[in-house]
Amino acid sequence: MKKLFLLSATLFVAVSQLIAGQTLSLKDITTTGMFSPKGIAAVQPLPDGQSYAQISADGKQIVTYSFRTGKQTGVLFDAATARGANISHVEGYVMSPDQKRILIQTQTRAIYRHSFTAVYYIFTIANNKLEPLSDGGPQQTPVWSPDGLQVAFVRDNNIFLVKLLYNNAESQVTKDGKRNEIINGLPDWVNEEEFSFHSAMTFSADSKQIVWVRYDESQVPEVYLPLAPQDWSAGAATASPSWMRPDGTYSYKYPKAGEQNATVKLMSFDIKSHQTRTMQLPLDPDGYIPRIMPTSDPTKVAVFTLNRHQDILRIFMANPLTTVCQQVIEDKVDKYINENVFAHSKITPAHIILTSERDGFNSIYVYSLNGQLQRSVKATSGADFVVTDVYGYDEPTGDVFFAALADGPLNQKIYVSHKNGKTDCLTPKDGWSSATFSTDFKSFIHTWSDLNTPPQIALLSVSGGSSVKNVTVLEDNQTLANTYASFDMGSKELFSFTTSEGVLLYGWMVKPHHFDPSKKYPVVMYQYGGPGNQQVKNAWGIGMNGRGAILEQYQAQQGYIAVCVDNRGTGGRGAEFEKCTYLHLGDLEAKDQVETALWLSQQSYVDKEHIAIWGWSYGGWNTLMSMSEGRPVFCCGIAIAPPTCWRFYDTIYTERFMRTPKENADGYDRVCPIARVDQLHGALLLCHGLADDNVHYQNTAEYVTALVNADKDYRQLVYTNRNHSIFGGNTRHHLFRQCMDFFAAHLLR
Repeated sequence: MKKLFLLSATLFVAVSQLIAGQTLSLKDITTTGMFSPKGIAAVQPLPDGQSYAQISADGKQIVTYSFRTGKQTGVLFDAATARGANISHVEGYVMSPDQKRILIQTQTRAIYRHSFTAVYYIFTIANNKLEPLSDGGPQQTPVWSPDGLQVAFVRDNNIFLVKLLYNNAESQVTKDGKRNEIINGLPDWVNEEEFSFHSAMTFSADSKQIVWVRYDESQVPEVYLPLAPQDWSAGAATASPSWMRPDGTYSYKYPKAGEQNATVKLMSFDIKSHQTRTMQLPLDPDGYIPRIMPTSDPTKVAVFTLNRHQDILRIFMANPLTTVCQQVIEDKVDKYINENVFAHSKITPAHIILTSERDGFNSIYVYSLNGQLQRSVKATSGADFVVTDVYGYDEPTGDVFFAALADGPLNQKIYVSHKNGKTDCLTPKDGWSSATFSTDFKSFIHTWSDLNTPPQIALLSVSGGSSVKNVTVLEDNQTLANTYASFDMGSKELFSFTTSEGVLLYGWMVKPHHFDPSKKYPVVMYQYGGPGNQQVKNAWGIGMNGRGAILEQYQAQQGYIAVCVDNRGTGGRGAEFEKCTYLHLGDLEAKDQVETALWLSQQSYVDKEHIAIWGWSYGGWNTLMSMSEGRPVFCCGIAIAPPTCWRFYDTIYTERFMRTPKENADGYDRVCPIARVDQLHGALLLCHGLADDNVHYQNTAEYVTALVNADKDYRQLVYTNRNHSIFGGNTRHHLFRQCMDFFAAHLLR
């Protein structure tokens, strides 16, 4: 019996080893890409309504597929067989309106978050010929004329025009562009960053005029970022004296809260007469032009403007020939216009589709091109209904296709609103859905995931305006699901609770594999918490590093419970919940994170003496504010690239939520981590990139000074030549390793 028992025990161990999952390493997460879901690259619906194009997996072709079957129907471009110029692969592409030519993007070099330079080539489909768009150097934001016979682009802050019928003759439209002074056709840094766009130029519908925004940033204060000229990893033998005494800098214009912005003008250029005109746009001297869009009428270019307080949106129809700008829409809302309005706006042949929170929840409003309100798409059955994306308007039927959150912020679904006012849900399954529709709105590529399922991409057809049929699965990410399941992953679950102030908050939690409810676990709270942001959702891409909360799964394997809660001020729950933080960013957000820690400490499985908090950017700000809220609930925290006083941050973002320092000195100076540094409780790690163009290192430097003056201990990591994302080479792995070691030192002792 004894020998049999030993044999059984040995067999049990062997079987256990066979079925036991693998253990995650940080290298698995930060460098291998093994947990990245597969998607479909650069999908572009084609005007025929029947097909879409995408870049092939190897990046060498642009392939067409049928929206009706999902099967490949052709190859538009093949780098191996194209005649003329030689390129190795495609990094992006822009189809001409007539589908006869393609701009092929190569040699892409990032500038800021949205902007980049690239070398473009014109590919003519009929003769399979590839030729450079320009020989004068890399280009930015090329735009096709509606007739497909001209391309306008920007180089060195000036606009150039290429005419295809004249042997690709290139001419220079503007000549006053100059770095850090005048920009034509591109937004400056702050407009790009905070209005999320990188092109400020379009053609008129008849292809005879170019309309653009001209930015004069000559009076905007300049910022200098320190750069080490050479990476020491190249070896000491090649290190130059300038590296040993790094004096390299990068300068650009960055207006901080209350400072001078670039002044903007709307310009037009008559291609035939070569006449440049300044448009008569009624705009405050310190106002913004966050978008210009073409319409189907040659006498109308849609121009969106905002006042500096960002609570009044106006849309003008600008005539590029007469320079007259006629206001057609004005939208006034309480506190501020959400930045997502511009991304969601659509101009169709006969309509303007606009979203607004004027009634408390983000809804859709359908106007004629002359600004007459025709209908709205709002909440149904009295439920909270928040529109999160707009896919388009079908002119023949009057159907509006969009994404929205209904009955709470956790599940995003795809809807269609009909002309008769009826709204149908096209994707009723709980989870997180997004869509790419065909141009005739009879088919769409549906991407869906939930907390425990990686993205599923399928092709669906729509009949009768609301009946949906699954055509085929394009990507099921089963390989990723199998890889994920081969590790000892913890359980992910959604939860909610009510704070002592009566506020309902939503969160998600990752518990360790083989979670034991009788044990007490240390907790790491991740959050972002900024205005309109949403981290808690029934979706795969949650967590500090996304990809199924993979970094939180790593933490769970170290013995932590990982938690995330969306505080007041976050999105998906309507204007009242989101805008209650107005003028005092950080106050209510920190209270809610502290309340989260207090709620967690009441759970039988939580070690209340070992609760940590961390976050990046606004999440870093929120970390510092929460650790100095006054109630000492956090054992330790990590703030990565944190703002520490809104006086140091840019005009557009900061003033949207805080107004100017002159108008709201108390909000800037009393409600900030620096002012509360005496109340800081818990061990602190600060991380920042020296080349952060977004949240300048000044924020951490000023906070460190305050810490020293208050005699508060801290640890700090500084990354040379790294921007707000702190990545490149081994950087991200190094950063997360330091963070995990910091948590282990303070939570597992």
